[in-house]
Amino acid sequence: MKKKIRVLIVDDSAVVRQSLAEIINSHSELEVIGTASDPYVAAKKIRSEVPDVITLDIEMPRMDGLTFLRKIMSQHPIPVVIISSLTAKGTETGIRALESGAVEIITKPQMYSKDAIFESKIKICEAILGASHARLKRKVAPVSIKVEPKYTADAVLPPVHNHSMIKTTEIVVAVGASTGGTEALTDFLKVLPPNSPGIVIVQHMPEKFTTSFAGRLNDLCKISVKEAENGDSVIRGRALIAPGNYHTLLKRSGARYYVEVKEGPLVNRHRPSVDVLFRSTAKYAGANSIGIIMTGMGDDGAKGLLEMKEEGAKTIAQDEKSCVVFGMPKEAIKLNAADKILPLDKIAQHLISITH
Repeated sequence: MKKKIRVLIVDDSAVVRQSLAEIINSHSELEVIGTASDPYVAAKKIRSEVPDVITLDIEMPRMDGLTFLRKIMSQHPIPVVIISSLTAKGTETGIRALESGAVEIITKPQMYSKDAIFESKIKICEAILGASHARLKRKVAPVSIKVEPKYTADAVLPPVHNHSMIKTTEIVVAVGASTGGTEALTDFLKVLPPNSPGIVIVQHMPEKFTTSFAGRLNDLCKISVKEAENGDSVIRGRALIAPGNYHTLLKRSGARYYVEVKEGPLVNRHRPSVDVLFRSTAKYAGANSIGIIMTGMGDDGAKGLLEMKEEGAKTIAQDEKSCVVFGMPKEAIKLNAADKILPLDKIAQHLISITH
């Protein structure tokens, strides 16, 4: 009998605590060991039993979630998944929480339809499973993960079949990341020069949080960074972040590359999906592209990176030592999809060397 991942829920709403407990306990690998209405109650529970993962609301009475998170990380690091409402204040605070050590951020369960309930369940359980593998100061024992049935990129666009792409002078860089990706992307993008090739990024993150994330990156980087909008051109000196809850595909019209932002089913349990971005890049850019897969739980992007490589793209995977979770890069490496396996701090340098 495998040991279950023990979860502590911290949220001031009794309804949310109950909903989360039902969702988490329904998964064969997870169990809720307690709930807390605020950080003070949570601290008492942690003293008696240390959980493997904490789910944490941000806006709470007596002590806000961000303050509690910082205390946890400075005193007894435990993987934390932020579960927040979609408010302007919440999204900004959520990004700060990721910078302060939270592993994942997702939105509170949506209970207005059967499809929404099903998707919320998948996203919440996937985030907790991913967090349990996060590389923190305190090691977390790995577990085997039972996954829900999942769609592949076929659900959004057909496979690439020996698609011949005319060479252009412009290079497109497609990047995929998940758990730990917000910090990895920040470190990667900050060092790129203003004339870097156009970049399209999928970071698994909820709707609206990607808007705040792109804005913060834009303030930090020499290149411009924005949340992708349908029809945006992929141009030098700019990175486009796929909006949460929408797939983002690369398209081409003549010599112009642009993005298509569209709805669709969860692919590899994610929307946006890295596989969807990578497959579209393989199809429409081929040898004119570079694919980079970074830290993250699961296998989203592994097959897509292989498709890019098969179409002539240069491909890079982040190495195990520098990953928060060596899941997505590991699966890509298993498929022999990566030309290079590099530590995070060498990826930007390598990109600059092959594109300038």
